[in-house]
Amino acid sequence: MKLTKRNENYSKWYNEIILKANIAEKSDVRGCMILKPYGFAIWEKIQSILDRILKSTGHENVYFPLLIPKSFLSKEFNHIKGFAKECAVITHYRLKNLNNKNLIVDQSSHLDEELIVRPTSETIIWNSYKRWINSYRDLPILFNQWANIIRWEMRTRFFLRTSEFLWQEGHTAHSTKKEAINHTKKMLNIYTNFVENFFSIPVIQGIKTSSEKFAGAEKTFCIESIMQDGKSIQIATSHFLGKNFSKAFDVKYTTKKGKKKYVWATSWGISTRLIGAMIMTHSDDKGLILPPKMAPIQIVIIPVYKTQEQLHLIEKIVFPFKASIEKKGINIKYDKRTYYTPGWKFNEYEIKGIPIRITIGKKDLDRGTVEVVRRDTLEKKNISIKKLETFIPKLLYKIQDNIFKKALKRKEKFLLKVDSYEEFKKKIKTNSGFLFSHWDGTSETEKKIKFETNATIRCIPINLTSKLGKCIFSKKKSKQRVLFAKSY
Repeated sequence: MKLTKRNENYSKWYNEIILKANIAEKSDVRGCMILKPYGFAIWEKIQSILDRILKSTGHENVYFPLLIPKSFLSKEFNHIKGFAKECAVITHYRLKNLNNKNLIVDQSSHLDEELIVRPTSETIIWNSYKRWINSYRDLPILFNQWANIIRWEMRTRFFLRTSEFLWQEGHTAHSTKKEAINHTKKMLNIYTNFVENFFSIPVIQGIKTSSEKFAGAEKTFCIESIMQDGKSIQIATSHFLGKNFSKAFDVKYTTKKGKKKYVWATSWGISTRLIGAMIMTHSDDKGLILPPKMAPIQIVIIPVYKTQEQLHLIEKIVFPFKASIEKKGINIKYDKRTYYTPGWKFNEYEIKGIPIRITIGKKDLDRGTVEVVRRDTLEKKNISIKKLETFIPKLLYKIQDNIFKKALKRKEKFLLKVDSYEEFKKKIKTNSGFLFSHWDGTSETEKKIKFETNATIRCIPINLTSKLGKCIFSKKKSKQRVLFAKSY
């Protein structure tokens, strides 16, 4: 079950790790994937944790239809311009038999209006908000939806870019511009804390350029992170939509003074792409390395025995410990399968990235200890059975912290100030991470740099200080540095 090494073929390593860890596999539908139980369990953890956070901040869950009338998308010009090439379109509603053998489309069942399989839900949601919003008393609306999305991708890759993916999408409505912008920033901070504290992925907060922002937004905020191969991944986005959608769907509210005003909007989301980012950020040549907070199984216990009597003695230790540790909210698996050897199991759980492996055998019982192996460092320790219950929670915390610090150190290493275009081109060829360089603020320069180097402006950083300078390409004045990188 050996993996291709990262430094030999990073893309192949990434695909292999997903298949061998049994996270996902390709489906029979082009560009789509099947999330297997282990992979879906990670998504369920994302859902349960983030859903709790969203509800604690006043958001409510809703569900809107998968299908959107084509005319809805046409109402906001920039929105349809951005998504038109990615839309899956339903034109008929019935099949019929041909010679009792083959199914064909019944041409008489053509829809009066084509339906779009949702690429995002702003249009259908704002069409509903028109019915629901009349007065200032109806605001704010803080809705979130857990859903699947279809965007017809030409080049796909597990989790990072698939034609269908799972996500949550928030859609809020506000009475003032200030309130909407503050909510956009609030969601950016919620995503930042979620990704850094639970996934141990350090990120950079920023604003997208006009050419990179969400179609239909006035301003798009994002969090970006750097992977082990020096490429960037956009992990989450939060959009200030202004009045674009309220004007497109004529959504107005009556103020306290009786005036009619258009509503201010935001939308924001995070998707299964986050699982791909987690894999690429932490894993090694032996398999997955999962942050304990996001691991479906945090501890696995493997008994090593020859007789049923030995197994009975082992289980007298294991079962009380397992019950006690589960009460603390820790997920633990006891694997006594006889049709696999202990060595085979060690390899399986190493590839799956289980944070802690505990092995207990006859000799361990005699010594009153167990062998504890942490996945992030592969360090082995013999721990007293009596101390195990207090030792394990502390070790899980240490693993989570160590994984984050390692990724943070890599991010800082990959953040390079570059002031000459020649150096920029040399660095970008090797995917050298975030190139922190001056840009003159024009889309023309942005396009030329992208054409010549395949690097894009990932974001205009919010919290990174930068002095005035000269654009690396045009030599014109630049207000601040931006983050360039190749990306997934």
